[in-house]
Amino acid sequence: MVNHPNGLIDPLIVAVNNPRIQHFLVRASAFKKPLIKRFLESLNLMPIFRIRDGVKQLGKNTEVFEKCFDLLNQQKALMIFPEGSHNHKRNVRKLSKGFSRIVFGALDRNPKLKIHIISVGVTYQNPSEYPTDVCVYFGTPILANDFYNPQIIHSEIKRLKEAIRSQLKTLSVHIPLDENYEKTLSKLTSENVDFTEIEKVNLMIKTKNIIGRRKKINYVSLIKPIIILNCIIPWFIWKYIESRIEEFEFIDTFRYGINSITVSLNFGILTYLLSYFFNLKIGIFYLISSLLLILLYSKLHPIPAK
Repeated sequence: MVNHPNGLIDPLIVAVNNPRIQHFLVRASAFKKPLIKRFLESLNLMPIFRIRDGVKQLGKNTEVFEKCFDLLNQQKALMIFPEGSHNHKRNVRKLSKGFSRIVFGALDRNPKLKIHIISVGVTYQNPSEYPTDVCVYFGTPILANDFYNPQIIHSEIKRLKEAIRSQLKTLSVHIPLDENYEKTLSKLTSENVDFTEIEKVNLMIKTKNIIGRRKKINYVSLIKPIIILNCIIPWFIWKYIESRIEEFEFIDTFRYGINSITVSLNFGILTYLLSYFFNLKIGIFYLISSLLLILLYSKLHPIPAK
């Protein structure tokens, strides 16, 4: 069970930090285009319909749930975002009960099955900006069987949701969503706290004793224009696509996907041309130096809180 602050980049980040093969439930609206649908399905992503997609669409979840039951019965890993949607707010929202239908449904079919739920907290220092830091914390496994009692199923669902949410609030930065939320967030950002220091920041929020860190000098600011000039065509392509992204939480997802392709092609073509018109050594030197500049900028650029 993973919190969901930042679009489709969240499952990718969690997956690369987990050695097991993952299967994911993703909102159905991402599967509208046939080509994208085939691509997402090839990555073990499955569509889940929500009430906002229309009441008639909810019936399509039955087939998806059956697939989930089979996966769990085969002891495969299933990644679920129980908040039901993504949101940049630094707050663990109330969990939907859809995931409990999957967990308890699998136990209905096989009461001997052992299902362990691992809560995962994902926190970004500065979401939708590049570069940024991100941390992933894994919680203590929760045995779902301890919450499975068909006689009092509704109260057990509530108890399981609270157990998972309680862990998520310690595995990611959690600012209570009350009248002081914006004031607390503003104070944390103005003090330039390191949001990836989860335990420390949550203690600051609880005690209202917020102590930040000194802003670092940007020693690599001059590198950025060089990188942009070196990737001018991918940069223009990205800026055009970025202007058309309607949901703020999808910026990182599209940046990763689009730039992985366009920048790789850009470097590949320029390396080939330099090697062809001059020699292979110059082409290789250009490629290595270009990659090192990006690495240097990404690692040394100060990342403010936001």
